[in-house]
Amino acid sequence: MLSEKIQQVLNKQLNTEFHSAYTYLSLAAYFEDLDLNGFAHWMKIQYQEELQHADKIYTFINNRDGRVIIEPLAAPRAEWASPLEAFKSALANEQALSQKIYEVVDEALQERDHATHAFMQWFVNEQVEEEAIVRDIVSDIERVIESKDGLFLMDRDLAGRTPQVRQESPV
Repeated sequence: MLSEKIQQVLNKQLNTEFHSAYTYLSLAAYFEDLDLNGFAHWMKIQYQEELQHADKIYTFINNRDGRVIIEPLAAPRAEWASPLEAFKSALANEQALSQKIYEVVDEALQERDHATHAFMQWFVNEQVEEEAIVRDIVSDIERVIESKDGLFLMDRDLAGRTPQVRQESPV
């Protein structure tokens, strides 16, 4: 059974994951408007991954006899000055997610909730990968931002992204 505090921080994280998904969908719409469909495709897969993360937390809360609370979502940002700014925004989103995940882990450690701590380690490891991937894309865009050919090639490369099958969390 979850303590009240752990249930609260897990629900907060659940809703943070939903907002992150919402943000990635908004980024996809932005890129579609620019006819950068490969960039949009990449963002849609990221959107789907964030929904999967939310579902994992939803299931965990229920499996621990907790109560899921769905909160209203704030509207995500809808405009960016450039593809580079949009991907920098995605990186900031991932970094913020990491910090929120660390807060859940810290609370689990403080409450000696070993099951929640073990469960959250999957998210900690996932965030290392997520931040690195987005950081690499930001670096690539910085190298080609002045080149329409470079942006075209990046768009084509990002269109090839396929959803990854990720190892399930231990709990």
